[in-house]
Amino acid sequence: MELVNKDIEQYAYDHTTQESELLKNVVKATNERLEYSQMLSGRVEGRLLQMLIRLSHAKKILEIGMFTGYSALSMAEALPDDGRIITCDTNDRYRKIAEEFFTKSPHGGKITIKMGPALETIPKLHEVFDLVFMDADKGNYPEYYELIMPKLKVGGILIVDNALWSGTVLQPTDHKAKAIDQLNKKIAKDARVQNILLTVRDGIHIVQKLSV
Repeated sequence: MELVNKDIEQYAYDHTTQESELLKNVVKATNERLEYSQMLSGRVEGRLLQMLIRLSHAKKILEIGMFTGYSALSMAEALPDDGRIITCDTNDRYRKIAEEFFTKSPHGGKITIKMGPALETIPKLHEVFDLVFMDADKGNYPEYYELIMPKLKVGGILIVDNALWSGTVLQPTDHKAKAIDQLNKKIAKDARVQNILLTVRDGIHIVQKLSV
């Protein structure tokens, strides 16, 4: 299902602030080296992440699902000098590409990579985060939410990518679509949060924690 007309998506892309040259090179390298380059967050979502970080004055960020590092670098660029990102992934091939660009960026030192299943990594993190970006294996989205919420500060923001999963959440049949639909419903009923589900790219769910 086409969520947004391709011409409109291109128009939005063309009229969104361009990313840094280094981020453009991340896109180029991802397209050249990997088959699933569409997993990369890209300009529109990257600028949205940056804007949310600046508006919320976030300093501590958790990312679940690094891929080749575009979103982590986008967020790092928007952080103050004392800001920090912990990003989680399991794929060494993706990690090598991400690290290649992290080392080239003046903001790369803000990023710490945690390799291994995020379901095991998150419980070991003993800190409170200002912002969390979730873009990992979709089947575990509901479990990630339960692990994240105690570690997200009151007033903090959770951003969930692929929240519409190409429209399959309307009539979910496979495991991933069912999990995403389950999370969307869970968030909508959660009295602790205020949320908005945007029809941007493949769906972006923005959630602010209002109470414990």
